[in-house]
Amino acid sequence: MSKILPKRSENYSEWYNEIVKRADLAENSAVRGCMVIKPYGYAIWEKMQRALDDMFKETGHQNAYFPLFVPKSFLEKEEGHAAGFAKECAVVTHYRLKADPNEKGKLIVDENSKLEEELIVRPTSEAVIWNTYKTWVQSWRDLPLLINQWANVVRWEMRTRVFLRTAEFLWQEGHTAHATEEEARSETRQMLDVYATFAENFMAMPVIKGAKTETERFAGAVDTLCIEALMQDGKALQSGTSHFLGQNFAKAFDVQFVNKENTLEYVWGTSWGVSTRLMGALVMAHSDDNGLVLPPRLAPIQVVIVPIYRVEEDLQKISERIEPVIKELKAGGISVKYDTDDKYKPGYKFAEYELRGVPVRLGIGMRDLENGTIEVARRDQLSKESRPIEGIANYIKDLLGEIQQNIYQKALKFREQNTFRVDTWEEFQAQIEKGGFILAHWDGTVETEEAIKAETKATIRCIPFDEAEEDGMDVYSGNPSKQRVVFARAY
Repeated sequence: MSKILPKRSENYSEWYNEIVKRADLAENSAVRGCMVIKPYGYAIWEKMQRALDDMFKETGHQNAYFPLFVPKSFLEKEEGHAAGFAKECAVVTHYRLKADPNEKGKLIVDENSKLEEELIVRPTSEAVIWNTYKTWVQSWRDLPLLINQWANVVRWEMRTRVFLRTAEFLWQEGHTAHATEEEARSETRQMLDVYATFAENFMAMPVIKGAKTETERFAGAVDTLCIEALMQDGKALQSGTSHFLGQNFAKAFDVQFVNKENTLEYVWGTSWGVSTRLMGALVMAHSDDNGLVLPPRLAPIQVVIVPIYRVEEDLQKISERIEPVIKELKAGGISVKYDTDDKYKPGYKFAEYELRGVPVRLGIGMRDLENGTIEVARRDQLSKESRPIEGIANYIKDLLGEIQQNIYQKALKFREQNTFRVDTWEEFQAQIEKGGFILAHWDGTVETEEAIKAETKATIRCIPFDEAEEDGMDVYSGNPSKQRVVFARAY
């Protein structure tokens, strides 16, 4: 049986790393800062993809694919964008290797293969996509252009952690073009709402919706909206962003259209994305000292059935009784695994499925068969009870919904208990050491924002949409303020 996991309360970072490793989600690769997503982890990502993709298509978006490589000159066209990503770019300068004449088996760069223009391995795709949109958009009839792509990107991070910050990661990036500012701003907010709905309804993770400050905006955006979640160690995790690009990229790439009045104008743009960082959020928001806790809607295996038997004849009897239950569960859209692998004992299996976060475990032995019962274990509560086999499929279907809601409510309660309204600098300094979301007044200046960050490592996570305006004094400067913002230390 696996050794005991580190405790969250003693070493949160090691606890996280061990769950990712031992729940078989992912591992570090031979390439520094990159990860291998293992089948079980990728199955969770696939469920995320499927749910999000359906939501994108319901709002009128289509999928496309654009090149991995971005000409350096494209990235340079939008000044703010170029400056924001310059330090994270991986650059391709040559296109061929050759055998080293001085050392057998060694390859060296063929200097004759130097590219005329260096290529950037995409850190994001605005540049290459907006260059393409120039040929796609001519008239108001071509708008809105609602495109999404599922892809990988490379951002050369110095300090990496699996899922949370890696040199290469998977994501989706939406890029849309519109005839009016109002329509583009509406799209920006709509997609943020899609992300929030996904986070809460599928990930069972409550989020705060709001706007980023000027210093925290996406490079090249006019406005950036975000969803922020609170992890169990009291740190924030930015879990999705949606950007109103104004006409910045349209002007940089000369994307114009003839409007209904027959005059030429620049289109208005948006971009928005979430990444495999959500996998890290899923681990940190819900899991416990026994391992992964998965919301049923994202669990690759929602129900596992473990037969308990001594001889093959007993297994055959259990299987005959349980087969109709499996068929009924699958017919209801529930993913089921019937684990008859005889290499491991039931006790080992129970511990492993607990570690891997399977929401419901059913155990059935010969005594259960005689009594017409089955043992039902809930991962979210680490509880178990004996239930009649008759009607168990309907019971499980309802139970999965209850577990999904329970995991969300537990996370919501944690956030509520760890959100603090603070009015003085002394209170702020004391509370930030304990963690959590801090609602405090801010005077709106970059100087104050940077000073607070320098002294406490806390950043403004967002200017929340649902926080009412109120007169107050900036917690640091004492200057007048109209609204509280959300501060926290963050990943």
